[in-house]
Amino acid sequence: MITIQDLSYDLGGRFLYKDANWQINYGEHIGLVGKNGTGKSTLLRLITRQLTPTEGSITYAKNLKIGFLNQDLLSFKSDEPILNVAMQAFDETIALEAKINQLLDDLHLNPTDENILHELSEAQEQFELQGGYEMEARCYEVLGGLGFSDADTQAPFNSFSGGWRMRVMLAQMLLRKPDILLLDEPTNHLDLPSIQWVENYMQAFKGTYIIVSHDRYFLDLVVTKVVEITHQKLHFYDCNYSKFLVEREERRIMQQAAFDNQQQYIREQERFIERFKAKASKATQAQSRVKMLDKLDRVDAPDSDQAGMVLKFHVARKSGVDVVKLKHVYKSFGEKVILQDAEGLIQRGDKIGLIGANGMGKSTLLRIIVGTEPHEGEAIHGHNVEATFFAQHQLEALDVKQTIWEEVYKSAPNKTDAQVRAILGCFLFSGDDVHKKIQVLSGGEKSRVALAKTLLQEANFLMLDEPTNHLDMQSIQILMEALKNYEGTFIVVSHDRYFLSEICNKIWYIENTKIKEYPGTYEEYDYWRKQNPVQTNGIPKATAKPEPKPVAKAEPTVDDSKKINQLKNQLKKAEEQLEKLEKQKKKLEEEMAKPSVYNDAKAYAKIQSEYNALTDELKVVTKAWEETYMAIGG
Repeated sequence: MITIQDLSYDLGGRFLYKDANWQINYGEHIGLVGKNGTGKSTLLRLITRQLTPTEGSITYAKNLKIGFLNQDLLSFKSDEPILNVAMQAFDETIALEAKINQLLDDLHLNPTDENILHELSEAQEQFELQGGYEMEARCYEVLGGLGFSDADTQAPFNSFSGGWRMRVMLAQMLLRKPDILLLDEPTNHLDLPSIQWVENYMQAFKGTYIIVSHDRYFLDLVVTKVVEITHQKLHFYDCNYSKFLVEREERRIMQQAAFDNQQQYIREQERFIERFKAKASKATQAQSRVKMLDKLDRVDAPDSDQAGMVLKFHVARKSGVDVVKLKHVYKSFGEKVILQDAEGLIQRGDKIGLIGANGMGKSTLLRIIVGTEPHEGEAIHGHNVEATFFAQHQLEALDVKQTIWEEVYKSAPNKTDAQVRAILGCFLFSGDDVHKKIQVLSGGEKSRVALAKTLLQEANFLMLDEPTNHLDMQSIQILMEALKNYEGTFIVVSHDRYFLSEICNKIWYIENTKIKEYPGTYEEYDYWRKQNPVQTNGIPKATAKPEPKPVAKAEPTVDDSKKINQLKNQLKKAEEQLEKLEKQKKKLEEEMAKPSVYNDAKAYAKIQSEYNALTDELKVVTKAWEETYMAIGG
């Protein structure tokens, strides 16, 4: 389909690619990965002819149709209903429909004209082949999958926020059914149900696609080949993203060994040259080795994955056991009831993932907890709770006249210059970048500055609304490790399922205007949800706020009380066992991280075996705890 040959591209005196080659074939499902700044988006623009290679060539199969979804599409404006914007995917078919209507009018005036009859017959046949009779139904299907209601489809495109407009452009792209799809961060503006719909669509897509994404869970499900940009070259892996990480590490180990061996060889040759270059009897040999070193094909040192960078959130002081209590919370927007008599309890050490479709009230709930959203009911903060909140709207609070360094440094008076620079490095600001004015930054860069400021507050309760937006995979990994080791409490809204799986010990979701809690990881919640699908996702319309009705409760029998006490004892024992197993697991992780163990294959294998057995036992005990918890009525 597409052949990239000896491609070089020079960006401001720096080569992103040098003599890179790539054969893109029909039906390949590809993830394009690489560090921030290696040129992933630039490569997609080269493929779409928006940019011209410095050297080399890109050739295409005849009549190849390319679809390209990128963040620049946010600049598209239209007062047309979003259905009409999506229907632009069928421009040729709509033009053919107009032609058919004109021919029908002509035929009405000249019913016996054989030329009109013949042309009309051909046009109608072509219209059917192009799926003309299903155009509108397909638009409704795709827009519905991306979260739009039937009523939404008639609303003007310009009335939607940037994220929702991007969904419309994605719908249009998918409806065009190009031979090859190029998608640059397609999940950035999607909620979980929409991401899952796109996953199903991509898995069924018969053509070729290339995806740039920081969502590793998404990549794992939709790509079967990974292309990595590193050292100005393209490296190919026939696997999904998780397997790629394993294979890349194996390649790095081999490359490091080859690099070390070559460096040792070079040092030996240089010592020989230095020692004998002045001796007449050895001068010829020394000169020969100089020429040999000049011609040597040098092995590059393998890339580092920023593994040495550690971001740590400090907690100034511990909070009380109860961090936030939500009591009888009621919130509506017009006729839309978001929360009604909702209850919730956040306790010290809780690491909560707040999930669900857009419009269900996740960000509203965070603002209620913060205290910036008017509501009925109570959101009571506990003893010594020091909270900090991150959301995308905080970008507006940044001082545009300050530099990145000045803006962040004023939020970290107790940090040294080196510590502040290290934190900025975690959020992709290094070197002279830290002296850029806030006013010249992109939306994504401002978001990273605001996140860095939030995490420097030394609070014991974090509220984070989509913190991984605009971060690359290395930065997400650094943030993830910091949250895993955070000694305080947090609640985070995110659509990044891998991120949630790694950091959360509880899941909250809003269902039928109530806050529901699942006492486990996202992975466990996802499995449980598939076994127990939601009965209704609809948000009921508000009439009058109903008064709570007293419900008669049956008095518990002696047998009931005895059974409940037994279950509570089982729950307590399970909790004690879980705590013991978690401590053992942490101890084994610390052992495996020691260089003396890591470098001893036999010792490492032994501890790894113990670790795997302990992980399996943890799963069994956790499941038993969950079943007991639910049986009590938790």
